[in-house]
Amino acid sequence: MTIEKGADWGERVVRPDGLVVASSDAELAGLVASGTKAPLTASAGDLRRALGDGHDGPTMHLVPLDVLRVVADDIELCAVAHVVARRSWWRGPIVAVFNCEHLGRWDVAPRGHPNDGRAEVIEVDATMTIRARVQAWRRLPSGTHIPHPAIRVSPRRTASWEFVRPMLLFVDGRRRGEVRRLVVTVEPDAFHLHV
Repeated sequence: MTIEKGADWGERVVRPDGLVVASSDAELAGLVASGTKAPLTASAGDLRRALGDGHDGPTMHLVPLDVLRVVADDIELCAVAHVVARRSWWRGPIVAVFNCEHLGRWDVAPRGHPNDGRAEVIEVDATMTIRARVQAWRRLPSGTHIPHPAIRVSPRRTASWEFVRPMLLFVDGRRRGEVRRLVVTVEPDAFHLHV
């Protein structure tokens, strides 16, 4: 069940035997996509950052998390943190779907939560000037790049795009080639993570 405002999230559990540790968002997404039944945790990545520091003691927090199901042209992928399609950071459109707040040191989606049953969809208008992009880029670490008239942010359960020119696709920080058609759908409570 996705988290609700003011509600407790997850549960305290005994540290499981056989805990599989993912060292990146992409590695964790691969484990989730494989359907593994092994208990999972993450030692790094943007999703891990969103969840805070873990515990080395005998107990851990077990939380349910959403997944982003991605269809890039005819290829199906899985993401735990974010999906970004762009030609360049400095010109042209940018579309991004965030299951959490951060992309590296940037707080791209300040309202992003990895278990609210929705994703934060960020769309940068192709007409945004280089000067405005530089100003927004400087504000990204603090999440103050929005609101901005050339940047639209909307919470959605699904989003799709048809690109006139192919866009470079990045899924959980890993470059996945070019894409002309992109569909991203949130799958609520898709897996559990120990933190």
